[in-house]
Amino acid sequence: MGYQVLARKWRPHSLQEMVGQEHILRMLTNALDKGRLHHAYLFAGTRGVGKTTLARILAKCLNCEVKISATPCGTCHACTSIDQGKFPDLLEVDAASRTKVEDTRDLLETIQYAPAQGRFKICLIDEVHMLSGHSFNALLKTLEEPPAHVVFLLATTDPHKLPITVLSRCLQFNLNHVPVEKITARLAYICEAENISAEVSALEQLATAARGSLRDALSLLDQAIAWCPSNISLAETRAMLGFVNTDFLFQLLDHIATKDGRALFNTIHQLIEQTPDVDRLIADLLSLLHRISIQQIIPDEKNSDTIRRLATQFSATDIQLFYQIALIGRRDLAFAPNPALGFEMLMLRMFAFQPGQEKQEITTPIPSIKTEIPAADTNWNNLLPALKLSGMSLALASHCTMQSNTNNKIELFLAEKHAALLNPKLKERIQEALSTHFKQPIKLNITLTSNLLNTPADEKQHIHHQRQQQATSVIHQDQGIQKIMSTFNATLDDHSIEAIDSEL
Repeated sequence: MGYQVLARKWRPHSLQEMVGQEHILRMLTNALDKGRLHHAYLFAGTRGVGKTTLARILAKCLNCEVKISATPCGTCHACTSIDQGKFPDLLEVDAASRTKVEDTRDLLETIQYAPAQGRFKICLIDEVHMLSGHSFNALLKTLEEPPAHVVFLLATTDPHKLPITVLSRCLQFNLNHVPVEKITARLAYICEAENISAEVSALEQLATAARGSLRDALSLLDQAIAWCPSNISLAETRAMLGFVNTDFLFQLLDHIATKDGRALFNTIHQLIEQTPDVDRLIADLLSLLHRISIQQIIPDEKNSDTIRRLATQFSATDIQLFYQIALIGRRDLAFAPNPALGFEMLMLRMFAFQPGQEKQEITTPIPSIKTEIPAADTNWNNLLPALKLSGMSLALASHCTMQSNTNNKIELFLAEKHAALLNPKLKERIQEALSTHFKQPIKLNITLTSNLLNTPADEKQHIHHQRQQQATSVIHQDQGIQKIMSTFNATLDDHSIEAIDSEL
């Protein structure tokens, strides 16, 4: 095979060629140039961020025939042999396949001998966390007191699985995900060097899909070149990656805005047919909702006409609710009978529950019970809201009716069944509230009675019952709800409907 994959062809050969990890490069550069060398280095990070590459470069820095420095010559026998994987004093071990304690003991016996060609004998153990407990025990003593000519370079994707005794004997470097901007710039540089035509937006999409792994990004670039060899476009790249056509997502939100359930279902089915990866589909929907939310808060004329239109079609509360529904739906996708049904139910929740619309349909027609109160009104139901009581004092006053209001003296009746509410301190609070309201001293008397009373509490309960009936009627008459009930042969639980009450 004459072709070499991009991930191998463009692997960095010096610290200066490394992409990202500036904090680690700075520490290593200073240590190498000042001769402050450690006998064991641990490189930790997710796949494709440069752990093994950095270890090999460090091996060159330590064994370059010119001198130990952060800038090896790259042309001497040691440098070229390490690049070609032929340097006898660089021992690379894959711990995932050599986990037995016997393998570790053989390695430790080998490193006792002096280097054959280089300045140091380098022991590079990849995926070191895969070693067995006995292997770690065998390695521990040598890590603590290694021969002067030995340097250990350990790489792992899961440092938490390493014994603390091993971690404490290593100089640890945590490699971060490579930012999308840096991956994009690197891909653009490689495309130019390879004479490959590519749109920057397509390279950004590849960088995003790589999730911080430069090696994965290069593998995706290889795949994109095979997919569209003439020009790597954004549309072709999204199709290769299985991303959703954004127009479909726009249609979903349009159908929700217009309350067109049939069109919503048709679009959902088209999406499921074209995008078998429902998790990615929901992720794209979340990204779209995020863009709309930002447009609502920080309007930007550079956004597409559709984004700007959707930002005005829905309230900020709607978008926040949709985002939360999508998040929960994505989390619960594994519990659905199948991913397609899970996505359908997610969209049905958005279709059925729009806070702005519920408020308009259910609460607007219901009149508020707050009114302007005449100063000398003898109607206790009308007077009570103006007193601004709360807590238990409001509870006591709500179960009373006014018997008389003469000569700055107010007498209230309280049904005997609520006698437990009658308390001197609560009575005093109501009296103070009356005095404040009428702007003059008021004397209050509360008398128990066995008669039936029409109290503010009774009226509030009556109004709540009316609201509940109206809310139930509005929901039963909603065309969107009727379509859902018809489609799924469902029934509506009236007890689950809660009307929004205004406070007294």
